[in-house]
Amino acid sequence: MKYKPYHAPLYEALLHYQESGNRSFHVPGHKNGQAYRGLMNKGSRKQHGSSDVMPAAAFLDMMRMDVTEITGTDDLHHPEGVILGAQQLAADCFGAEESFFLVGGSTAGNLAMLLTVCDEPQSIVLVQRNVHKSVIHGLMLAGARAVFLEPHVDPSSGLAVIPSAETVAAAVRAYPEAKGVLVTLPNYYGMGADLTPIADICHAAGMPLLVDEAHGAHYGQHPELPASALSCGADGVVQSTHKMLSAFTMGAMLHIQGPLLNLSLLRQRLAMVQSSSPSYPVMASLDLARRLLHVQGADTFTAGLAAVDAFKRGLAELPRFQLLQPVQAQQQEPPAGAEPNAGGNKAADASGRPTAPPAAAMPSAAGYTAQDPFKAVIYDGAGVLSGYGLQQQLEAYGCVPEMSDERYVVLLFSLGSTRSDAEHLLQALEHISQANEHRQGLNEPSTQAAKKAIHYISTWNNLLDASMESFSEPISFSLQPISEKDTAEVELEDCAGYRSAEMIIPYPPGIPILYAGERISPAAVRRIQLLRDEGARFHGATDYTLRSLKIIKEGQS
Repeated sequence: MKYKPYHAPLYEALLHYQESGNRSFHVPGHKNGQAYRGLMNKGSRKQHGSSDVMPAAAFLDMMRMDVTEITGTDDLHHPEGVILGAQQLAADCFGAEESFFLVGGSTAGNLAMLLTVCDEPQSIVLVQRNVHKSVIHGLMLAGARAVFLEPHVDPSSGLAVIPSAETVAAAVRAYPEAKGVLVTLPNYYGMGADLTPIADICHAAGMPLLVDEAHGAHYGQHPELPASALSCGADGVVQSTHKMLSAFTMGAMLHIQGPLLNLSLLRQRLAMVQSSSPSYPVMASLDLARRLLHVQGADTFTAGLAAVDAFKRGLAELPRFQLLQPVQAQQQEPPAGAEPNAGGNKAADASGRPTAPPAAAMPSAAGYTAQDPFKAVIYDGAGVLSGYGLQQQLEAYGCVPEMSDERYVVLLFSLGSTRSDAEHLLQALEHISQANEHRQGLNEPSTQAAKKAIHYISTWNNLLDASMESFSEPISFSLQPISEKDTAEVELEDCAGYRSAEMIIPYPPGIPILYAGERISPAAVRRIQLLRDEGARFHGATDYTLRSLKIIKEGQS
């Protein structure tokens, strides 16, 4: 059957199953929720109290769609019917040649991509250093070697984006045998840049470009949103459809285009890393999220963008709180009170709202040239509140941010956000500003603010220093643990030059400074000391105080 964009074939199949009234003689064991409905008899109520054991009605209704691979529901690992149709519609919607549903989040997609390109032991992959831990796990499962690429650091904010095109080009020249390049875009803060130059470098070398676009499932779907990785030429792209679109948590997609990835091997790898009993409600939510976007198009984001605009206009009336944005955007902002299109220097849409410059107008070199408008990153310009402190105060007013660090708070809007949400947030910030005004004049930098400017420490942004090489030597990954007899414990200040026997991971969010097997540089030692002294928490270290590190003895493999 040829499906149209307004169809949601998988969801419709589950709806049909729910309405059929068929008796279940198959898994799951809750039998369409009957296991709980049976508790409604009088005996159960007297003994337990029905409110103590009965799920909510909405949850019970969902159980009636929680099915397995039966006639009419298709098979995720060998789709021929409604799942195949749903995935084909997704490919059409997102501009891919083929799309795959993921029920284990972007993690499953990252694992599958790496296990596909690393088709022999000790395969070399060029990998952005500050990646999600699922990428590291993929390298371990593949027994691969990673050449880590240092990301470009935005000089204005001090935050890391993607490696520069020059860094990628140099690494490709040094390791022409590499199986591919993997980068993350956008970062946690919604910061990004044009991927096209990097895609061109990869393709000229015959390498696929793999992109962890977990936070960018909405990219390219509206003129005010940054370009998607697929439109920039990426070969494999993983998106968390649940993060910025409307799928259930764990719902994600893997999009493929071009001839550089082995599709038959990719399907096999997906079957390895995904459950043989995938969640049908999660898959149906992917189908519905795609249909909403496919049918409504750019209008899907109208209400959410209006909420963001309302927030930014209100934030301009609260000068204490500043907004992170690219330098180009700051330079293009009209003077206060000026018309958006004054002088013809800035484009505007039909409503007079300023529009972003076209992607072609952005510099080709990697950097911070694009900001996801749905990620409003704010900070206290007075320097009184750290990002952590501001998050705590916002939560006290019923506003729960996505994340924070020592300086910034990330406020995540989406297609589901409303003007009411924005107004509530602005009221909270106004109350916070008024409550803290006595602690610091808005126009005078405090001692604490000056300290922050000098010692900005972010566990979300683990970069070393400019003296480092732009890419590392190959670092081997394996599932085989390092034997204790091959390790020694050395004082942190004496570790430089040794290879680390453990991953050193400031948390949150879990981006390693050191990988097991990586040679420890003086810059890495300094960074660990700085984070330790500032009170950061670490995972992976045997000595949780970080006074010492476990290293691999000389002469050991």
